[in-house]
Amino acid sequence: MRTLDPFFIDQDVTAAVESVLRDILGRRQKEAEAVDSLFAADIADRVARFTLRGGRRLRPQFVWWGMRACGGDAAVADVTLQVAGALELVQTCALIQDDVMDGSPLRRGRPSVHVDMDAQYGTQGRERPCGTFGRAAAVLAGDLALAWADDSFAEAMTGTPSAGPATALWRAMRTEMVAGQYLDLHAQATADHSPAQAVRAAMLKTATYSVERPLMLGATLAGGSATAVGALGEVGREAGVAFQLHDDLQGAFGDADATGKPAGEDLRGGKSTYLLAVARERCEARGDRVGIRVLDRVLGARSEVAEEEVAEEEVQRVLELLVTSGARDRVVEQVEQLCSRSEDALERADLDPAATARIGRLLREACGRSGGNGAQRVPGSGPVHAGTEGARIGGVR
Repeated sequence: MRTLDPFFIDQDVTAAVESVLRDILGRRQKEAEAVDSLFAADIADRVARFTLRGGRRLRPQFVWWGMRACGGDAAVADVTLQVAGALELVQTCALIQDDVMDGSPLRRGRPSVHVDMDAQYGTQGRERPCGTFGRAAAVLAGDLALAWADDSFAEAMTGTPSAGPATALWRAMRTEMVAGQYLDLHAQATADHSPAQAVRAAMLKTATYSVERPLMLGATLAGGSATAVGALGEVGREAGVAFQLHDDLQGAFGDADATGKPAGEDLRGGKSTYLLAVARERCEARGDRVGIRVLDRVLGARSEVAEEEVAEEEVQRVLELLVTSGARDRVVEQVEQLCSRSEDALERADLDPAATARIGRLLREACGRSGGNGAQRVPGSGPVHAGTEGARIGGVR
């Protein structure tokens, strides 16, 4: 392992992670080229391009600052960056395969991997037993990204004192992510509209591997105490759920230029989210049969309406229902409460002050609270502040 100056990396963690990713991906691409040039050009290079052009790098930053919060220094700086790079490859796998399962045409403002593959070979309308050629190829691309992630993590753990507990966290994170994705699919297949099930899926699919596990991994790599690792886990659990609920709000009401995906895409695809589950629950509580029919027409998993047949005005009716039913404001309120509890837990953890401050900023960014007054900004409205009602979401307090 190289000896790196962590104080220098503190100034721009993202740039340091980018450098590590380019090194990891460069080596993996050479390995793929040695196997087969067509495979390398079509699959390996796509995985590399997708990874390098993506995202806010929140997960790597949580790993880094979790390490710094527990006193990590130059001795663990390089291994932490390697693990951060491996995490981004897990994210690549998750996004590529999520787009296949949801039929999403765009990701990060560009064609999704499966769409790009079909466009290259003109196979958009040629269905195979497992979908189009592009969808099948994208599944392989996601598999490759996950294999690269595991390889990179294993390499980083060689000779690392904390390899045992860090590897246990890594294994748990991967299983949780797959379990969450399955629960998401299961809810769509069975028309399970339970808010508790929706938030359970969100917690496993996104919250744990986006915030909770990265913070715990960083703390573990630094040799943090069980108390410190557990405290950061609590911080990440609350913020991770808030992150996913805020993402649901952005998916419904957000600006496509900002999110990189078409506004209302989850609605058109009949995707089960906590936001929609709350809307249904509220319609059922007040006997709003019209509202329930609106949700069933566009979102019902057993509906015979194909995604491309859903009229834009029907999507708009759902968006209006999310507002008039109070579902949007309720979820905004819960995001605020979860974020506040996460920040409170961070203060109680009593870790390195500078790193704690950086983690706090990252938490606010993840929850959409990076505005000047710390309030969450909801698309189409002014700042919305949390109310006084207590919230308990799927057992998360």
